[in-house]
Amino acid sequence: MPALKIIIGNKTYSSWSLRGWLAVAHSGLVFEEELLQLDTPDFHERIGALSPSRTVPALHHGSEIIWDSLAIIDYCARLSPEKNWWPSETAAYGYARSIAAEMHSSYMGLRTHAPMNLRDSWTGLEFSEAVQRDVTKADNRWTTARERFGDGGEFLFGEFGAADMMFAPVVTRFLSYGMKLSETSTRYMEAVRNHPLVDAWYKDAAQETAVIEHDQVALDAKRLG
Repeated sequence: MPALKIIIGNKTYSSWSLRGWLAVAHSGLVFEEELLQLDTPDFHERIGALSPSRTVPALHHGSEIIWDSLAIIDYCARLSPEKNWWPSETAAYGYARSIAAEMHSSYMGLRTHAPMNLRDSWTGLEFSEAVQRDVTKADNRWTTARERFGDGGEFLFGEFGAADMMFAPVVTRFLSYGMKLSETSTRYMEAVRNHPLVDAWYKDAAQETAVIEHDQVALDAKRLG
């Protein structure tokens, strides 16, 4: 099999990189990773040759390049079909695909006002309507998945899989900004945070020193958003 290599951004800040990296790591295949420091001249000089979208992550498999996190997840599922990715039962599959696609295309309140940041943490924040709306939506989606399809494990559809990869950066946001969720969702967040691959990403992020200013949230009187 051709060599696998994933191009990612700073582990402290790059939410989409986390999704793609989790997919490659979950595959169980040997891979390399190359980290480009975001918002640097080196990134802007090199990214065009590494990713057609000029964004991270990008997965290199021999001469092929797969970009976009959800595409990388599905590509890795083809490479390692014996691993758990999407639930096999029809209703669970439909729900998993729907919430993953929704995560891919919406949650703009969180993306705009609560960027992923594994270095800092806050408590006692107030949240704008846009941010709180996304928190409530995620809480509802997770609770429904766990209650309807979560037998057999701690994750949304039992075993750790593609939908959990899509939501892992959301979990990091909720933990960083001290967001309160239902008991079911809180237990789910604990399971994601303690997953060995997620924990490994956190440990690598803890070694980083670079600061990306636009991902450092400016709070107005303890209000987010």
